Amino acid sequence: MYLRDKTKIVQIGNRFIGGGNAILIQSMTNTKTEDIKATVTQIQELTEVGCEIIRVAVPTMEAAKAISKIKEQITIPLVADIHFDYKLAIAAIENGADKIRINPGNIGNEKHLREIIEAAKSHSIPIRVGVNSGSLEREYIEKYEGVTAQGLAESAIKQVSVIREMDFDNIVVSIKSSDVMMCAKAHELVANRLDCPLHVGITEAGTVYSGNIKSAVGLGVILSKGIGDTIRVSLSGDPVEEIKSAKQILRTLGLRREGIEVVSCPTCGRTEIDLIKLAEETEDMVQDIKLNIKVAVMGCVVNGPGEAREADIGIAGGKQEGLLIKKGEIIKKVPEEELLSCLREELLNWKA
Repeated sequence: MYLRDKTKIVQIGNRFIGGGNAILIQSMTNTKTEDIKATVTQIQELTEVGCEIIRVAVPTMEAAKAISKIKEQITIPLVADIHFDYKLAIAAIENGADKIRINPGNIGNEKHLREIIEAAKSHSIPIRVGVNSGSLEREYIEKYEGVTAQGLAESAIKQVSVIREMDFDNIVVSIKSSDVMMCAKAHELVANRLDCPLHVGITEAGTVYSGNIKSAVGLGVILSKGIGDTIRVSLSGDPVEEIKSAKQILRTLGLRREGIEVVSCPTCGRTEIDLIKLAEETEDMVQDIKLNIKVAVMGCVVNGPGEAREADIGIAGGKQEGLLIKKGEIIKKVPEEELLSCLREELLNWKA
């Protein structure tokens, strides 16, 4: 049995995680939360492409109070991200946050932490306990002579223990590091010690290019071990890219089935069309089509039909013309400029 099947079930808004429930995709807005219109617009855009939980920064009381107005206009659960000020955590809870994220180590003292917990109890919402390699407590750094997976894991386990001693067990845990293998090891250590659902991701992963590679490797290692109940791909870029990448990682690992998977050849000297552009346009084009199939985009008519045989449907480009291929069989020859529109029409009228 996978570890994620054994974690406690936690409700976040209208969604459930843990206990074998589907792994949910999360992102974070980069707008000023106080700017309600901009924040709502971005959340709606992210929801459109598949975001299932959204986190917003709450650095001010104005941001905490904005949550109630934001919640009225969105359909996915909202997590409030809090650092240092326990009053902001309580205000976020009172204004309708579906979950709050805190690092108990920077909240101040036990009294303040207990007040946050009492507010979360009274509103029946979970607390996500976040441990980050950049803010690991000195006692663990000194114990292990630096930031290590063992230190991160011990910090998370200790913080959960402190909160449970306050008679609160509605907990999600996250352990973040930009060191991929350290992060993976820390998750493994925690998953074997705690039954809390885990939110996983590689923090400060980098740009869309480097961040995607680090996240794919890190999340691939972690998720393949049966660890993780929600994920975020953290990128220095448009949050929409985080959702696309998260979906692709889950599909690649066989943890998601919904949505069209696009495969394409790497091009070669036989390529007679702009295959890179065609493949990118195909990926964009299929985003709004709710089919669980594989689409192939091939660069030549020589090997295209054979290479596309494992896909449900595909296109292969030639010189000024192309082929529409279904289950390895050529069903239509069309002008090059009509390839994409012809493929879309077939998908919109798809019958297995």
